[in-house]
Amino acid sequence: MQLDSKIRSRRVEGANGLTMHCLEAGDPKRPCVLLLHGFPELAYSWRKLMPMLADAGCHVVAPDQRGYGRTSGWNADYDSELGPFGMTNLVQDALDLVAALGRHDVAAVVGHDFGSPVAAWCALLRPDVFRSVVLMSAPFTGPPDAQDAAVVDDVLAGLAALPRPRKHYQWYYTTREANSDMWHCPQGVHAFLRAYYHVKSADWPQNHPVPLAGWHADELARMPTYYVMDLAETMADAVAREMPTPAQVAAARWLTDAELCVYSGEFERTGFQGGLQWYRAMFDERCLAGMRAHAGRTIDVPTLFIGGRSDWGVHQKPGALEAMRAQACPQLHGCHEVEGAGHWVQQEQPKAVGALLRSFLERAAR
Repeated sequence: MQLDSKIRSRRVEGANGLTMHCLEAGDPKRPCVLLLHGFPELAYSWRKLMPMLADAGCHVVAPDQRGYGRTSGWNADYDSELGPFGMTNLVQDALDLVAALGRHDVAAVVGHDFGSPVAAWCALLRPDVFRSVVLMSAPFTGPPDAQDAAVVDDVLAGLAALPRPRKHYQWYYTTREANSDMWHCPQGVHAFLRAYYHVKSADWPQNHPVPLAGWHADELARMPTYYVMDLAETMADAVAREMPTPAQVAAARWLTDAELCVYSGEFERTGFQGGLQWYRAMFDERCLAGMRAHAGRTIDVPTLFIGGRSDWGVHQKPGALEAMRAQACPQLHGCHEVEGAGHWVQQEQPKAVGALLRSFLERAAR
């Protein structure tokens, strides 16, 4: 890995049955900030922010989460139990990592993409440990309720019945074939990830997200096909049409080819099923039952939301931003949409994100 000299790599034993590979920066005696990545990413996704936060006086820790990278102790066979990948167990992973680091609490937990709901649930379930929370790219609407499943079934049927039949990527990611579709795609993992990161970034000129009017097929079909896919296509098919040119790749200084090799090398080795298990657990009734038990609870620690101005992920769940502002996060300190960033906001615009984080951490500590 190409890492700043301030970042070190280590393995932490005893984190809920895992040996967690972590990147770390800063003085371990300083307040801790825990950084949780999303899909398909790694601890490496935080490489640009970690030196900034360390310079601001933080001890920064970013793990490869369960199912990813060099963290071991997980089983991601498609037919294996989903409970370990359920949200409450992912929170336990974070709690045990904090304890294994010799800490009773952290100043902030920061999550991006699928790491955002994990961070949110950390703060919701254990505000005594996770003293503040930053959510990136995925707004938090609160614990699910029993009505969600019926709405989802109607929407999926509606998407498939459109004149241009479609499907939602999250449910595609739960299928048995999704891992193979990406891991063994014709263009190879490196080219697949290059196109995937490109098309969800501000570099793709068609990314002009807008709030959606409601959770129904016609509105969801306004999103690009990397979110609401053509019914017969794989994700590798969907992004291959937008493979960047050599000139566009050279211009993407936020993700050089050498940096992309870190991701492609890891996913070529592990496949994608470890991360896909998170999506499967999100729709598993046994996992959902534990989450529904907390329906109505809110995040009662200082909260910040950061997204990219060109990120459809901020708006993919209609009404999510409004619900987060109105009810789910009573101590919301602000919602920021960063110019010049798409979905990979902390990599595309690290200086702007770093400034927002430093300011928030100072205010949350008062």
